[in-house]
Amino acid sequence: MSEDNTQLSPLDISNFRQFIVDSPTQFQTGFEIAKDIKVEGAFDKVTLSGMGGSALPGNLFRIYLNDIFSKNHEYKPLPIYQNRFYKLPPEAYKNSLNFIASYSGNTEETLAAFQEAHDAGLPCVGFSSGGRLEEMCKEWGVPHVKLPMPTPEFQPRMGTGYLFASMFQVLVNQGLVPDTTQEILSMAEGLQEMLPAYEEKGKALAQKISGKTPVVYASSKYKAVAMVWKIKINENAKTPAFYNFFPELNHNEMIGYTNPQGKFIIILLRDPQDHERNLLRYDATAKLVSEKGVDAEIIDMEGDSVFEKIFKTVLLGDFMSYYLALAYNQDPTPVDMVEKIKEILAS
Repeated sequence: MSEDNTQLSPLDISNFRQFIVDSPTQFQTGFEIAKDIKVEGAFDKVTLSGMGGSALPGNLFRIYLNDIFSKNHEYKPLPIYQNRFYKLPPEAYKNSLNFIASYSGNTEETLAAFQEAHDAGLPCVGFSSGGRLEEMCKEWGVPHVKLPMPTPEFQPRMGTGYLFASMFQVLVNQGLVPDTTQEILSMAEGLQEMLPAYEEKGKALAQKISGKTPVVYASSKYKAVAMVWKIKINENAKTPAFYNFFPELNHNEMIGYTNPQGKFIIILLRDPQDHERNLLRYDATAKLVSEKGVDAEIIDMEGDSVFEKIFKTVLLGDFMSYYLALAYNQDPTPVDMVEKIKEILAS
C-alpha cells in the first residue's frame, strides 16, 4: 500500500478510501501474478463467468480490447462473453477459453458454472483470492491466478485492476492479444498522479448528488463505465442508482421524466471524441430534463486513450461514491444485504 496521511472519517472503519488510493498500483501486481499462466489449445473467444465485483472487469475489458483490435489488424478480434448465472452459455463450449472469476472463491453461481465446465472438459483458468474455487482448481489441475487480499476487509468491487491486468496477461501469454502491458503501466502511473485532483472532484460531485437518486448515462461504447458508477453508488453509498446509454435512452427512458416520481439527478459521462451526432444529445437531454425539474450534470471523460478514459472516470466514480457514503452516514465497505441474502439462501 502507498502511504497516505489524510485524516479518515470515523465512518470509514475499514479504511475504504485507501483501497481507492491504491487502485492504480493494482495493474503491475495483476500482470505479475498471471505471468506464468497458459492453457493448451486454440481459442477464438473468452467466456467470463463471474458475479458482482468479480465480473465488473470483464465489462471494462471488452471496451479496451475492442480499441486495441481496431488499431492492430494483425490480431483477430476476440469476443468476450459474460456469464452471470449458474449455467454456462452456449458460447462457452466451442473454442472458448473459460475464465472463472470469484474474488472470494466461494460465489455459488460461479462455482456451479465451473463445475459444468469441468464436467464438459472445457479449458479454464480460475481467478480467486482462495476459497473453494482455488481448491477446485488444485483438485482438477486447472491453472489458478491467486488474487491479492490486501486486508481482510478488502472488497472485490475494488479489485478491478488486479483482475483486468491478470486476465489481460493470460491473453498475452496465449498470443491472443498484442502485448500492451507497458503502455498500461505507464497510463496507470498517470492515474496515480491524478489522485488528489480526482478526490476533490469526487467530493464536490457527491455534494451535488446527495439527497437525490442518480441516473448515470454514457455512450453505448462506454455504457459499462456508467454501469460501474451505478454499482459503486449502490454498494458504497447504499442508495439506489440506475444507468443507461445514448442514443437508445433518447427513444424511451428520457420520456419518463415527463412525470418524475422522485428527486433525480442525471449524470452524463460524455466522451469528447464521441460521434458528432451523439455529442449533440448530451446538452439536448440535459436541457429537456432540466425543463422537467430534474437536475443534470455533464462530466467530460478525460484522457487521450480509451484506457485512460475508462479508468480516470472509474476513479472519479470511486471517490464520488465514497464521499456520498459519508454524506449518508454510511460505512462504505460492508454490503450487509448481500451477506444476508446468502444466509437466507443457505438456510
